[in-house]
Amino acid sequence: MIIGKYPSLRLRRGREESWSRRLMQENDLSPNDFILPIFLIDGSNKKQSIKSMPGVYRYSINRLSQIVDRAIKKGIPMVALFPKTQSNLKDEFGSESLNENNLVCKAILEIKKRYKNQIGIMCDVALDPYTSHGHDGLIKSNKILNDETIEVLINQSLLQAKMGCDVLAPSDMMDGRIGKIRKALDINKFQNVQILSYAAKYASSFYGPFRDAVGSKNSLKGDKKTYQMDYRNSNEALREVALDIKEGADMVMVKPGMPYLDIIRVIKDKFKLPVLAYQVSGEYSLIETAIAKKLINKDAIYESLVAFKRAGANAIVSYYADRLDKIIK
Repeated sequence: MIIGKYPSLRLRRGREESWSRRLMQENDLSPNDFILPIFLIDGSNKKQSIKSMPGVYRYSINRLSQIVDRAIKKGIPMVALFPKTQSNLKDEFGSESLNENNLVCKAILEIKKRYKNQIGIMCDVALDPYTSHGHDGLIKSNKILNDETIEVLINQSLLQAKMGCDVLAPSDMMDGRIGKIRKALDINKFQNVQILSYAAKYASSFYGPFRDAVGSKNSLKGDKKTYQMDYRNSNEALREVALDIKEGADMVMVKPGMPYLDIIRVIKDKFKLPVLAYQVSGEYSLIETAIAKKLINKDAIYESLVAFKRAGANAIVSYYADRLDKIIK
């Protein structure tokens, strides 16, 4: 319903001066809105560039302080850990995910030892960084096994919680895994460990650079369309979220982010719970490449991030999070 009419009502009056625009702005960004993804790599004294993701690096455990110090200094509440597992440690069962000396476990221990609770730690619960076939689940007769995969995910969750992970983020899209993980956490006295469910994770073309970063791109056999969502669907996302809430999810994630702003909005309006958006690797690399080629200017970064808040996201997982002082002016 539109109230008033021109010329007695002139909406441009409120845009005339900077102070007026600031007074009337509906959405803004602060460091509290961000989660910083960190890629991990074996070895020592390594800060390794990722060709497909300009400005993003993999860090060895003994150099983690470089990036975590920066995150804390900039006021970011949480980091998310993603490993690039060595090929010789991968197998069809994702066994390395249950190794208490794997990259993620060592990173959790290092961060907790150095920083205590100054910053939260989020860990993906999924097998794709650890499987030789690049899928998020166990495979039999070329099919992803749902219930058998969940049993591994439960053990992975318990291990990460034991190491000190604050927020477990199942990103595998197996049916029923949230309820089983929550039950296992509670039985083992990890009642305060939060679950951020990748409830609406779509089978997207925007994940390519991330798969390169964690080393699963070349090993992936086939696609993930039998478990990740069809990007033509929106009502299905509501069903996924509803089920995960009933099973014990504290928060939900929509992934990718910008192509799915409508999904963020409908979930937020329907369920009134914390909804997070992931500005995924493909989105990031497209923006960075366009800026480098002078097709767009750097203001596009801020514009893209505000879009998530406008759509209703409580927080944003973004590779720009460690550069907020150059983005938020």
